[in-house]
Amino acid sequence: MSLGKSLFSARKKAGLSQEETAERLGVSRQTVSKWETDESLPDICQSQRLAFIYHLTLDELVKFNADTKEIERIIENTSEETEKEIDWTKLWGKKYPVLLKYKQDVDIGKFSVRLYEMLDELKSKYNYNDMDAFLVLKDILAGIWNTRG
Repeated sequence: MSLGKSLFSARKKAGLSQEETAERLGVSRQTVSKWETDESLPDICQSQRLAFIYHLTLDELVKFNADTKEIERIIENTSEETEKEIDWTKLWGKKYPVLLKYKQDVDIGKFSVRLYEMLDELKSKYNYNDMDAFLVLKDILAGIWNTRG
């Protein structure tokens, strides 16, 4: 996503018009429009003020993605009761069909034994509870996946 699109999305998410943003920054509405259409760029001071106005960090503003922010907001506001009602495998299976069919092919018991051993080791060695051990193991697996390139 271009910086202009990020600025546009962040402004919309903050519920501000170009006029309101321009007034808060002491610039013209046309200047804000040019930033949002990538015709020009705000300087670093203006960017910091934009981030403040939009309730974002400067990094978040530069990389702003309204969809990502909305997903993050939903996850943060989802209760444990609601989380328990969601069939995550079925949902992710729509994107990754292997999740819906692997159980008929994979010797789950064989892998489960080894995973339980790793979870138990994390719990005993680092005094993690069940959820923390699971999350650490999941994060280790994600890290391995990301380095396989």
